[in-house]
Parts: sequence; structure tokens; C-alpha cells
Amino acid sequence: MPVRQKRNPGSQSALRLSNQQRILSNLVSSGPTTQADIARGTGLSTATVSNIVKVLVDCGLVSTSPTTSSGRRARLVSLKSTDGAVSVGIDFGRRHVRIIVATLDYRVIAEKEIEIPLGCTAAEALDISANLLTSTLAQAGVQRSAVLGIGVGVPGPIDRRTGTVVKGAILPEWVGFTVGMAEASFELPVYLENDANLGALAESTWGPHAGTPTVVFVKIGTGIGAGLIFYGKPYSGNIGLTGEIGHTPIHEHGLLCRCGNRGCLETVASTTIMIELLSHALDRPVRTRDIVRLVLDGDERAIRVVDDAGFAVGRSIAAMANLVNPHTIIVGGPLTDLGEMLLRPIRSGLERYAVPMIVETTELVMSSLGERAEALGGAALVLQQSGIHSTLT
Repeated sequence: MPVRQKRNPGSQSALRLSNQQRILSNLVSSGPTTQADIARGTGLSTATVSNIVKVLVDCGLVSTSPTTSSGRRARLVSLKSTDGAVSVGIDFGRRHVRIIVATLDYRVIAEKEIEIPLGCTAAEALDISANLLTSTLAQAGVQRSAVLGIGVGVPGPIDRRTGTVVKGAILPEWVGFTVGMAEASFELPVYLENDANLGALAESTWGPHAGTPTVVFVKIGTGIGAGLIFYGKPYSGNIGLTGEIGHTPIHEHGLLCRCGNRGCLETVASTTIMIELLSHALDRPVRTRDIVRLVLDGDERAIRVVDDAGFAVGRSIAAMANLVNPHTIIVGGPLTDLGEMLLRPIRSGLERYAVPMIVETTELVMSSLGERAEALGGAALVLQQSGIHSTLT
């Protein structure tokens, strides 16, 4: 079931989105019903329900017809998507592919994740994910024709002008990858997006902070990126290359980064660097899940590595906070199970480098969606791009 919490009344677009989702959810669960019954079922005013129903009719999502209720004339509202339409989110990582299938009322009805070989090419990853999609849809009992589209997340910058993954991606094998390549493989509409941006969209749609006016979502993984939500809408900047905080220099004479600069945040705080440091210290191979286990078990070396990385992330987040003054900063990625063990050093960096008043008024939390955030964001992106949320722009 979708996670829904009280939404910030200061964001009108987020409030309208919340109300629209509540009405759609009511129609899915109750079937055709009158506007008055929708008002009673959702707690919304009859005027609000009437206005939103008109919008949904214009979008082609619902239809209305005259009826009677308790002897009085009424309007019966029916969901037109009776074919079981769904959206799909796919998240590609260095070692995994994750797929989520969701309904129009934000229920996850199927989910799968598999490991893929390190260094897998984009074409190979697409073949694997296409087969995974087929099996996942079969598991959910969904026909391929019912899929509205696929939201695909990749860990790298995407030039929005051409829909192409550009230089700087964590997966160099994906540089030059385009939306067209994905659509040819899946034979479905595809919406391509940076994984951190999808994480931010997931938090603003599914998470307990949905509806918060301004959100910064920071994903700490093989790379480090940020997604921004401004008053209910993802902010993508001029050509789509926002949130590249992993390439913010931290040490002027530090390690050479894959972007060509030195001492970038990714060279001191990514899980790749943590793995290298701990593998050397422990004299054995370490994977990301081992970092979490070692820290929770109290290993002093692992705790120090996470503390140093977290403080560096906090320093970079402070620069963003000073610039955009967000309501909430949400930390996501494969280390979310560390909870306060990771948030504490990040908070220390934020407090050290951000304006005190901004620190006092900005909420710093861990993502409740964990490693599912990017795939959930992909599913939400499809619904947004398919017109379900178009009236909120």
C-alpha cells in the first residue's frame, strides 16, 4: 500500500496531488460511486471533489453520468482505467536491476531484483531487464498492453535535450545510451531519468515527507548525487544536469576523480571509496552490505570510514542548503539501514558549514524507502508523464 502522511498545506500543487490520489484510490477500491460518497469516503469537501472530478474527466481518467442517490439526482463517477493499467519503474545499478509494478492508486503489485555482472554493457543490462520485466508482469497477472510506460533510472547525468546519458556516469558502459535504445528493447514508452532525481520524486510521492514544499534527496552509493523537488515539482535545471554534488571538490589536491577534477566528494565519500579503504584495512574483499554489517556490529574501522564520509557529505549538503534553503534533506542509497550512525556525521558536517539558522530550520532524515526509492520514483514518473499529474503543473 502507498505510504501517505499529512501533507504540508503550504504547497498547493502537492495538496492537489494528494487530493487527486485520494479520489483515484477511493474509486479503485469502491468502484463507481457518487461525488457525495467520494467526499464522505475521502473527507474532502463536496466542492473540492467536484473540481477535481472535472479535472480527471478532462484528463480522460474518469467519466461521469447522471444517477440517483437517496431519491435525489447525483453524479456517478467511474474510473475509466478499468483495463488494469499499471506503471513500471526500473532502477539500474552497477550490480543490480530492480523492477517495480504499480497501479494508478500507487499500490505496488509486483517487485523483483536481481544481480547483474559488474561491467555489464547497457545492451546486456537491457536484455536482462527485458526478461525480468516479462516475468514480473506475469507474476502480477498484468498484460503487457496494460503498461502505461517505464520509468528508467540510471546513475549518471542525462542531457534532457537529447535524452542521452553523458560523460560522468558511474556506469561508463552507459555513456551514449538513449531513450530510443530502451524503447526498442522494451517496446514500450520509456522515460529516462537520473537515479537521484527519481529518488527525490519517490520521496515526494510515496514517502512520509510527500508534499513537503522543498526537498533535497541525496543518494550515497557508488556515486553521490542529489535530486531536488521545488513545490511539488522535480527541478532539472537548464539541460537536466542538476544535483551533481559528487563532483563538488572537497580537497584541492585530493585523488583524481573520473570527472577529471581532483578531490571531489565521490573520491572521499562514495561507497566505492569506503569499500577500498575497508578491504585494505581488513585484508579481504568487502561489499556495500558488509559496510552496514560492520558498522552495526561496532567495528571501529568501519565506523571511522563512515564518519569521515558522512562529514564530507554534510559539508557538500551545507553548500546546497545555503543556496536553496530546503525544508527537508533526505538521505538515501544502500546505506540507509545505518540510520543515525550515518546521519550523525552528516549532521555534524551540515552544522559546521551551513548558516546556523538554516541548520535550525532544516530537517535531516533518512529515507524510509531504502533501496526501493529509485524504482518507485520510476513508476511515479510514468504516472506523471502519462498525464495523471499533468494538471498540477
